[in-house]
Amino acid sequence: MVDQNYDRILDKISRVSGLDKDEIERRVEAKRAKLSGLISREGAAQIIASELGLNFENEQLKIEELLPGMRKANVIGKIINLFPIRTFTTKKGDEGKVANLVIADETSNIKVVLWDTNHIALLENNSISIGSVVEIANATMRDNELHLGSFSEIKPSSEELGIVNTKRIIKEKSISDFRNSDSVQTRAFIVQTFEPRFFHVCMECRKKVVSGSDGFICEQHGKVPAEKRALINMVIDDGTETIRTVVFHDSLQELGLEVSADPEEIARQRQSLLGKEMVFSGSVKLNKFFNNMEFVADKIKEIDMDELLAKLESA
Repeated sequence: MVDQNYDRILDKISRVSGLDKDEIERRVEAKRAKLSGLISREGAAQIIASELGLNFENEQLKIEELLPGMRKANVIGKIINLFPIRTFTTKKGDEGKVANLVIADETSNIKVVLWDTNHIALLENNSISIGSVVEIANATMRDNELHLGSFSEIKPSSEELGIVNTKRIIKEKSISDFRNSDSVQTRAFIVQTFEPRFFHVCMECRKKVVSGSDGFICEQHGKVPAEKRALINMVIDDGTETIRTVVFHDSLQELGLEVSADPEEIARQRQSLLGKEMVFSGSVKLNKFFNNMEFVADKIKEIDMDELLAKLESA
């Protein structure tokens, strides 16, 4: 299935450069081949645009058109979520603040990170809030987040946005194209599984609890009754690369795993998964302990051959 975002980039390059889309796609594939496939089609298209002397720095973009690595990005969106402002201490001992929010337009939505105190003050004095339409200029894309520094700008906009896309945006990607904070879907084989790990969560807030001398302690609710949960780590492979994948309790049944079974039966179930091809959806995260990417799969399903054939025929 052709990625709509990639198609929009092709349209932009073709419109500005005057080249046919077929010629641009030929150059994109040549660039990817030169880089041994270690770059996505979107990334290769950006390099082609740069080689043609094109840039989108002064252009108002839709959120779906924003790509990792973009600088001086300009976009308009409606604030659909706000997170508490956090304070931190730098290595020099200075105090700073950071604020996170989510904006959306009709095409997509994205997390925005504010580092400048003047920008954060707009939230603190309610100049902008949930429902506000804001105009952002000179921002930088880091992975899949839009970051605003002291040279960036955010201000209320008079533009009206009607229905905006608040849904989680999941893109079909190869594992080799996974990037931090991606929400993705991929078809892959299970090539390794590990023994389940068990933990307990607060039955009220569902957060992990610690075991105390006389029960379980929740950071938010104190002593609480707790529920036993499980997770399993595995490695999946789609032919382009492998990635360590975490599957939590609620998705284990989609794998056909019954973690309440005896250890021998669990081992049999794990063995039966090896070599099985399934469709995995979830989020790509940076594991800070190991400093590598991992995939948290929250939805797993069997391959629907009719659906797969329909996609191949329409590609």
